[in-house]
Amino acid sequence: MTWKLTESKEWEILEKKFSWVDDMQYVPQDPLHHAEGNVAVHTQMVIDSLLKNADFQCLNEQQKEVLWTSALMHDIEKRSTTLIDAAGRVSSPSHARKGAQTTRKILFRDIDTPFNIREKIVSLVRYHGLPLWLMDKPDPMKSALEASLQLDLSHLKILAKADAKGRTCQDMDALMYALEMFELYTKEIGCWQSAPSFETPNARFTYFNALDSYVDYVPFDRFKSEVIVLSGLPGMGKDYYISKLDKDLPVISLDDIRRQYRIDPTDKKRNGWVVQEAKEMAKKYLRAGQGFVWNATNITALMRKQLIDLFVDYQAYVKLVYIEKPYHIWRMQNKNRAYPLPDMVLDKMLHNLDVPQLTEAHEVHYEVY
Repeated sequence: MTWKLTESKEWEILEKKFSWVDDMQYVPQDPLHHAEGNVAVHTQMVIDSLLKNADFQCLNEQQKEVLWTSALMHDIEKRSTTLIDAAGRVSSPSHARKGAQTTRKILFRDIDTPFNIREKIVSLVRYHGLPLWLMDKPDPMKSALEASLQLDLSHLKILAKADAKGRTCQDMDALMYALEMFELYTKEIGCWQSAPSFETPNARFTYFNALDSYVDYVPFDRFKSEVIVLSGLPGMGKDYYISKLDKDLPVISLDDIRRQYRIDPTDKKRNGWVVQEAKEMAKKYLRAGQGFVWNATNITALMRKQLIDLFVDYQAYVKLVYIEKPYHIWRMQNKNRAYPLPDMVLDKMLHNLDVPQLTEAHEVHYEVY
């Protein structure tokens, strides 16, 4: 059965059904690049252009729905990022990144969306501008390869073309040229409609995480231990996952340390000490070549990178495991925990959630129920 955001695609109904669609009419855009008007006008033009695209029409129904939803949501956070300077110029810095976070939250909390479909839409929103600006990136190859691990770049080009066509501007020819160069370049580096293949997991990890790395470099594997790093919102079932492991590994749990020293999870000052205490425990295992499980929420890429960099410095092979259950089950499980967190705290953490990507560790697994 095909997943759908909504049965009706009429704009007036979308405005009534979704507050974030209604918000679009109040968000201005720069008259130089978007002379058509506000975000609502632009988004309708983008959708209209998408539906007329010959490549879009060749897709299956589920792929069409994913792209249609991505087009509807691609500028969802221009409402929170739009700035107008003294000269009247309008910009929306980081609207794609924030839009991806909001898209994930909506499709997890408000609309029952399968994980794989949700994350494709999130990635399309996150990278919707990449085909137009790829060659302006500090490392175009790495940017393109990273995106290709998350989505089909031919689908991304369809969305980006609709985004470009769905506006009134004076540089349309330049935008169309950039799109064609995007296709040619990604075909040349081998990631146009499929993810790149790396010789080993360590080769992929090294390419995306080491400075001055080369895509075809294959490092020698000299791992001394394996570390399992868990990631997931509180109450998702990380402890249960650990109980089902077929390996008898020591567990470093930030929650256990907090309880041992009676530290409130919202106490930011003392939580810094908790993390340092946990890292010292980890270093002892790492020096001894002992594998272990790191049990914490690790909901942002930055949190995970700081840990993974430490573990890799000690020649550990890192397996990153993301755990997720449906929204209503998650909330129920939190309430049934011995130490439930307030709804306000959970809402904030959900908003900040970055689902782990394949670039972050030697292995990335998704335990989604």
